[in-house]
Formats: sequence, structure tokens, C-alpha cells
Amino acid sequence: MIKQLHSMGIRSSLAYTAGIASIGLSVASWVVSKGSENAGLDRADRWGIFVGEWAPTLFALGVALRMEELREEEEMRQRMGTSTSTDTGTGMFDKSQGGRTPVHTQP
Repeated sequence: MIKQLHSMGIRSSLAYTAGIASIGLSVASWVVSKGSENAGLDRADRWGIFVGEWAPTLFALGVALRMEELREEEEMRQRMGTSTSTDTGTGMFDKSQGGRTPVHTQP
């Protein structure tokens, strides 16, 4: 599913932006519901929580899309025959260990 979204042109930055927008929309929906409806604070809280629950999902989608973008970039580098440690400027990490293990080199 993530690969299909990525191939449709949806990028991680869009998902992150949507997550941030949903936080603002959550506050806005709470304020509007509280001010315009006579249903009380409970209904306003439910609207705010409902919209606010979108943010973690959108941020998680952004992370998954970013991982797909990095995978695609890595495949492209491998096809071109270039090394990832010299191209990205992050040669201090060993990519074979998921990019988290520092590589100790002698000066």
C-alpha cells in the first residue's frame, strides 16, 4: 500500500504537513463546536478528539513514505554504482547495520 501511494506521487512531506494541519484543525473544530452548538462542552471535546486522532496516523504514514523514499534512493544509487557513504555525507554510519552502528576508522 505504501509503495502504491508513493508511486501515485504522495510524498512524506505531504503526510507530515497533513498531520500538522490536523492538529490545528482539531483545535479549530473544538472552538467552533464549543461556540456554535448548544450541545455543551462534551460534544466539542468529542469533535476535537476525533480530528486530533488523525495526526498520529498521518505522521506514521509520513514515516512509512519516507522509508520508501529512502529505499528508492538507495536502489537508484546502487544502479548507478555509487557508494552511499560518500554520496550522502553520512559516512560515519555503517548502512549494513541499519544506519545506526558507528563505523570507527583510524585517522
